[in-house]
Amino acid sequence: MALISLNNLSLAFGGSPLFDHTSLQIESRDRIALIGRNGCGKSTLLRLLNDEHRPDSGDIMRQQGLKTAILQQDVPLNFSGNIDNIGEVVVRLAAGNAGDGQLEAVLSRLDLDPSLQVASLSGGIKRRVLLAAALYSEPDLLLLDEPTNHLDIDSILWLEQFLKRLKTSLVFVSHDRAFTASVATRIVELDRGQLFDYPCDYPTYLQRREERLHVEDELWRRQDKKLAEEEVWVRQGIKARRTRNEGRVRALKKMREENRQRRTRSGEARLNLEAGERSGQMVAEAKDVSFSYAEKTVVRDLSVRLMRGDRVAILGPNGCGKSTLLKLLLGELTPTAGTLRQGTNLQIVYFDQLREQLDENASVKQNVCGDQDTVDIAGQQRHIYGYLSDFLFTPDRARTPVRVLSGGERNRLLLAKLFTKPANLLVLDEPTNDLDVETLDLLEELLLDYPGTLLLVSHDRTFVDNIVTSCLVYEGDGQFIEQIGGYSDWLATRKTSSDKNGVEKNKPSRGRRQQSRKRLSFKEKHELESLPRLIEKLETEQTEVHAALADPALYQSGTKVEINRLKTRMPEVEEELKCAYHRWAELDALSDN
Repeated sequence: MALISLNNLSLAFGGSPLFDHTSLQIESRDRIALIGRNGCGKSTLLRLLNDEHRPDSGDIMRQQGLKTAILQQDVPLNFSGNIDNIGEVVVRLAAGNAGDGQLEAVLSRLDLDPSLQVASLSGGIKRRVLLAAALYSEPDLLLLDEPTNHLDIDSILWLEQFLKRLKTSLVFVSHDRAFTASVATRIVELDRGQLFDYPCDYPTYLQRREERLHVEDELWRRQDKKLAEEEVWVRQGIKARRTRNEGRVRALKKMREENRQRRTRSGEARLNLEAGERSGQMVAEAKDVSFSYAEKTVVRDLSVRLMRGDRVAILGPNGCGKSTLLKLLLGELTPTAGTLRQGTNLQIVYFDQLREQLDENASVKQNVCGDQDTVDIAGQQRHIYGYLSDFLFTPDRARTPVRVLSGGERNRLLLAKLFTKPANLLVLDEPTNDLDVETLDLLEELLLDYPGTLLLVSHDRTFVDNIVTSCLVYEGDGQFIEQIGGYSDWLATRKTSSDKNGVEKNKPSRGRRQQSRKRLSFKEKHELESLPRLIEKLETEQTEVHAALADPALYQSGTKVEINRLKTRMPEVEEELKCAYHRWAELDALSDN
């Protein structure tokens, strides 16, 4: 017997039904990934399974004595230390009771201090407490809504293995494709009010879904062709009142009704980002940079050069200093040791994972353009509703307050707000949280085509692998090490870099590298010190020449000699910059100790 059976289920909150006479059975030991677009009703389905809601019609049949536990996407408003509303595990947390081995293991892996009071915790840590409560309660059916949010990669890997060892049934919603591929043994897609069951793994589901949608497109195409033909026939007039013709008219009416009730698929988001003016060739350079808060060193001896067009991910556990490192590179913090130099002409757009740039009480529209009806995109005025439709907000949804939006909708809104601004340095702090797979794919395509520079903090391994060119990986004790490639490249390097004694293979020791390195002469030292000033001067000239050539006034009042001089000077400046950067890198490598 199934743990839970949904039979002919329907539910609507105004507008199109979230569930439209659909059915599903959940069996023992199932690990089901619930897939669907943002706002389609995935979280609502979890609450139905947890007996928090009742459907408008249909039945939910439960196995007698069934015990469920749920991790919701958002922290409940009453989650403020009132232990009557939190459960046994939080009682133990508040009491600081660490006598339970299983509880200790869960709290340790989720980096939770059992001595902390729940009321004093941040929103992200409260959510980890709720996850601990759900995992510890040992239900028959575990319901998890975005369980990897606010977890670092090591915690996500541990959670994957924990869930795979569980003997309980599991239904989860997750934007993390690597997590879904690892954990799920069955995929259920919620699409336009219907539940489509795929008893397979995630990669196979992607293939079968494409096949299903292709068949649907072909069916709709044939139906539309037939309807058009019948509409032409009926306009020609019915030649005789024959039973055959009357039946054809009835069939036409039925086709019209079916076409009217057809629920088309949600449109695709159309994401565009204005790259802004070109920044300098060098975006930021840190040399032996350290930063400390009081007695704690957060960043130690960092040397890295960020160049225009680089796409760099910062990887590391929660609390290791990733946000501090971002602020250092952006010039918001001053190093306590070492030197930090920023490039010229930087236009920075910052996506913060807490979405603090959004006004919860204002509408979607007001968050993007205030009380105006248009928004300036790449120098052109667009009506706000047309622009927001690119991010899948209907006019009705655009007038609703932000506080009622789902997590994925809030992320899309923040992207819409930020993408109105030109940027040549894009800083994204956990941008993938709560986004559906389709929007994630589009965001990846956008970033791959983006000509500017990207700094990314993300625990989404697939997203990192698909986007970045290099990583800054936390190695402990405040040290971040540069690694070419994405997360998988770093993981492969970490696995093969040490022999049985922990000594790095195929890599000379620091001492041997220093001995084999040529020392700089006095002249070369002086050249190295003067190169940054030369580069800054050339970058300033490059910007000025670009601006002059782009100014229509030059061609109206300027002389032909001046125009030709500027056109000739532009490639010369670019070549001189290229040579200066090459020489700087060459001398800097020789001087690096």
